[in-house]
Amino acid sequence: MASQTGSIVQQSLNALMNDGNFLPTLKGETREQAFTSLGAILSTPNQVHKSFLRIALENGKVVRIPSFRVQHNNALGPYKGGIRFHESVNEDEVINLAALMTLKNALHDVPFGGGKGGVIVNPRELSVKELHLICKKYVQYFSDSLGPDKDIPAPDVGTGEREMDWMMAEYKSIRPGTPYRGSFTGKSLVNGGSLGRREATGKGVYFTFRYMLHDFLKEQEKYLTETNNIFARTALQYKDKPLKIAVQGFGNVGSVAALEAFQCTYLQNKVVSVSDRNVMLYNSDGLDIPALVKYTAGNGGDLPKNENQLKEAEVKAHIHDRDEVLTQEVDVLILAALEDQIHKDNMEKINAKIIVEGANAPVTGEADNYLSEKGVIIMPDILANAGGVIVSYFEWLQGRETQFLSEEKVFKMLFEKMQETMDTILPQFFGDPFPLRQNCYIHSVMKLSTVLYTQGKLY
Repeated sequence: MASQTGSIVQQSLNALMNDGNFLPTLKGETREQAFTSLGAILSTPNQVHKSFLRIALENGKVVRIPSFRVQHNNALGPYKGGIRFHESVNEDEVINLAALMTLKNALHDVPFGGGKGGVIVNPRELSVKELHLICKKYVQYFSDSLGPDKDIPAPDVGTGEREMDWMMAEYKSIRPGTPYRGSFTGKSLVNGGSLGRREATGKGVYFTFRYMLHDFLKEQEKYLTETNNIFARTALQYKDKPLKIAVQGFGNVGSVAALEAFQCTYLQNKVVSVSDRNVMLYNSDGLDIPALVKYTAGNGGDLPKNENQLKEAEVKAHIHDRDEVLTQEVDVLILAALEDQIHKDNMEKINAKIIVEGANAPVTGEADNYLSEKGVIIMPDILANAGGVIVSYFEWLQGRETQFLSEEKVFKMLFEKMQETMDTILPQFFGDPFPLRQNCYIHSVMKLSTVLYTQGKLY
């Protein structure tokens, strides 16, 4: 497990070790042995599957593409996690992301374990035929490890419903006569996907932020005013205040979160900055997010990169370097790109007082500690971007029952699920000195530890 996740898990175990109310029947040397076992189990994956996919390119060349499927822990249910197509994929990253999935599912009481997949490839450089072949080969190479009751992949960076449809079709051909609809989630509707799955992560990202700053703050204002908690003081700063928001990443997650902010009537939002892999767009009066969503949908997902394209999109904005989005003078920064975006080299330049992690691990451990000490509220990936896996769970259930929910019902169930988690975590967060990430990890580790203990896995 990568150092940041591993160290926070160990800190959580240390806190629980000293809590006599947690697993009270474990005492003395037996307790120490059990917690040593927990550290070993939660810091390592159950399996790491690695293969080199043999792909014949359309130019006649044959290449071997490294690919991974990591199964971290299945104490709570089948492994679950996306498959990432990106040139930066590596084994350590996939192991860390699988561990995060284990913790995320435990936090939100989703009956899945943690898994993750990756292929070291730039999908933008490949033809549709080549991508189709990679998807088929991935399933062929890892088919023994996958299945609706074993390990259920989903989309991630560089993949979407098209890739999941291809993979499910290949799984069906390899396993004829067996249930196949639940073998992959994030599929298209015609292939058994769920309404709302594409928007689920982005909607959940914005919902966690809105719920904390509006619903929870409104209900708990008196309590927060009386506490000396540094994060409570930060939250109270923004009560009934107009909020400037910046969004890094304008893909499925970032664009949906930005649109939710633009349309929100609970808070006084304006999205002043958005960025993608090419540019950052800025407008101090607020950007026209619906117009940008419409433009990107017809232009390969890219934001306008020059003045002519801005005119075509009918959007007023100034064009800046993409990385400037991180250091804007804004109240809220939504990170919806890749991992390790805020780190030791730029953490002192961050101005936002609330950071919402739409991507996985976009803030390094060192930056997280530095910003938290300054009272910056960081809503961690494990909490904020779980909308995708929650609706994937709904899709999995719908596939098993062959009964499908309306989009309105899916989003209602999603928000209720995330609200339950927030109502559990936020009072603890504003009541003790731990950052929100640590609170979430403690809750997840507590759940996993209890299950592993009762299953007899610690001895």
